[in-house]
Amino acid sequence: MVEGLTQGDLGNLPTPVGDIDNISAVPADHFFELHEILDSKLGPGFSVRVGQQMKIEDYGVLGLSWRTCSWAGEIFDRSERYFKMLSNTYVFKVEKSEDVSHIYLHREPHRRGLELSNEATLSATVVVLRAMTETDISPIQVTFKHNPPTDLTSYEAAFGCPILFNQPYYTISYKTLDLETRTAKADESINQFLLERVDEETKGLAVSSNKIIADVEVLIKDALPSGIPGIIQISRHIGMSNRTLTRRLSENGVTFRDLIRKTQEQVSKDLLNNSSRSVAEIAFEVGFSEQSAFNRAFKRWTGLSPLEFRKN
Repeated sequence: MVEGLTQGDLGNLPTPVGDIDNISAVPADHFFELHEILDSKLGPGFSVRVGQQMKIEDYGVLGLSWRTCSWAGEIFDRSERYFKMLSNTYVFKVEKSEDVSHIYLHREPHRRGLELSNEATLSATVVVLRAMTETDISPIQVTFKHNPPTDLTSYEAAFGCPILFNQPYYTISYKTLDLETRTAKADESINQFLLERVDEETKGLAVSSNKIIADVEVLIKDALPSGIPGIIQISRHIGMSNRTLTRRLSENGVTFRDLIRKTQEQVSKDLLNNSSRSVAEIAFEVGFSEQSAFNRAFKRWTGLSPLEFRKN
């Protein structure tokens, strides 16, 4: 159990601990009540310590989409799209300047459990960004709307920066340059693409159009959770001008728009056939901002609605 607590310490929860394995979701009020109980038993900083234990895998579809981000700050773009489409519980907004970017967590704390949950969210943000970049990227300031705890030890260990309470907003702030840090996965992919381009230039090798198409499809798939990418974005990733990429694709009789549609359709079909993700989650993963728009597009591609396709 958590920090020495036993199951007996949590015997009066509205959702019994023994039922957790048999349910898919816990009501929000029950979740917040659990935060309040644990905070009373374990003292200041419990929620921040929970955030430090979170892993990307714990975030389901959203966490999977983070893994394909190209730079650190892109997780907030994806989070904003995800919550706008699948939830109304909270929203990230990024206010970026040349030097500093402030990430606002807009979730009003109408009870203590929500205050604690917001603390855990901002604490987990630090962990996720470090895991994605494989660096010690750290915030430069964190602010909370609620009163300070009696002991700041866990907060100082988690954030390592000035922490302000009784502020107008919940925010976590980073140097803008740090949020532009390439993720570890992106660096690996970019290096491979660039090595292929160097071989092409220095050894006179002609990378086939089919190989270029395959590379572009992978990059499109990775980018879709942030919205439909443009050809300039993708061409930059593979070390070509957009004009050269357009020409190389046309050599094989396809356009960039063709590859967008093809990738969206392939990923959608795969997820409908081989996962239990909801239609809304799949719509998010293939770049749509509304489930209704995805439903219309999928029926145009296949003649079936997503649910009809899944049943066949």
